[in-house]
Amino acid sequence: MLHLRGKCGFAANSYYILQKVIVAYEGKDSAIAKAVGRDIKGKISIVLYVLGIIGALIHPWIAYGLFVFVALMWIVPDRRLAPMFQHGDE
Repeated sequence: MLHLRGKCGFAANSYYILQKVIVAYEGKDSAIAKAVGRDIKGKISIVLYVLGIIGALIHPWIAYGLFVFVALMWIVPDRRLAPMFQHGDE
């Protein structure tokens, strides 16, 4: 079961790396770089996934709790990216 828990962390790390590559390609002054900002929620997610993997070695419910918390945290829409997808007459 531990191998399944590790995949969440790998997905978070992959997303973080992809985000950094896109920002590097587009430039630090691009719209996506401004929208992403410091990405606190993404960094917290990675830390919680790592803690969940470690916590699974102690008791599986520690991992379950942390993974559910990360999922609930991401249910809240990201307000940084919403303006990029709004179409208006400007």
